[in-house]
Amino acid sequence: EVSTEDPETAFCTLANREDLNPEEGSIYHCLYQFTRNEKLTETNKLLCDVCTQRHYGPKKNTKSEKKYVYTNAKKQMLISLAPPVLTLHLKRFQQAGFNLRKVNRHIKFPEVIDLAPFCTVKCKNVAEGNTKVLYSLYGVVEHSGTMRFGHYTAYAKMRSMNNHLSDLVLQGQSPQALETEPVKGQWFHISDTHVQAVAASKVLSSQAYLLFYERLL
Repeated sequence: EVSTEDPETAFCTLANREDLNPEEGSIYHCLYQFTRNEKLTETNKLLCDVCTQRHYGPKKNTKSEKKYVYTNAKKQMLISLAPPVLTLHLKRFQQAGFNLRKVNRHIKFPEVIDLAPFCTVKCKNVAEGNTKVLYSLYGVVEHSGTMRFGHYTAYAKMRSMNNHLSDLVLQGQSPQALETEPVKGQWFHISDTHVQAVAASKVLSSQAYLLFYERLL
C-alpha cells in the first residue's frame, strides 16, 4: 500500500537518531544500519506514476505505447506499529565464495532496549507525547557449532506477569505508565532436558541468534 505522507515528517522518528551514536557491534548499531536512509539513484531510481502522467499524460492501453519516468528518491524502513513482542533475528552467516560461513562475532544487547529511534514519528500504538518505546529482554536463543552441525540452547527468564503486555495483547491498549527497568525474574539456561539457573551477566555475554523482548512502554 502506497500512502502520501507529509514530506516534513516522512523520515522523522520518535527519538532523534543522531543522538543515538550506537556502538559498533551492538544491537543498536544493527538496527541503526537496517533503518538507515538510502538514496535511490541511477539504476535504482523509483518509477514515479505522478511524474509519468505529468510527462506523458494518462497511461496508454497498448504495451508498445507505455512509457515511464524514473526519478531519484529516498527510502527508509521504519517501524509504524510497535509490536507487543519484539523478535530480533541476527543474520549469523555470510557468503564465502560458493560456501556459507557462520559469523561468530559477539553482538552486544541490553536488557532494556528503546525502539523510539527506529519508529516513525506517527507510530500508531504509541501514546501521544511518548518519546520512548521500551522493551525488556525475556528470551535468547544461542547456536553453537558450524553451518553443517551444531546445537541450539536457550536462555529464558521466569518472571512475574507483565500487565502492560497483557493490556496490549488482549485489549490493544498502549502502555501509559513509564517503566525503565527490566521485568524482574530469574534467568535459566536450557539445553535439551538440562535446566540451570544463571546470572543475567551470562545471558548478556551469550552469542545471540534470536532475541525476544516484551514491551514495557
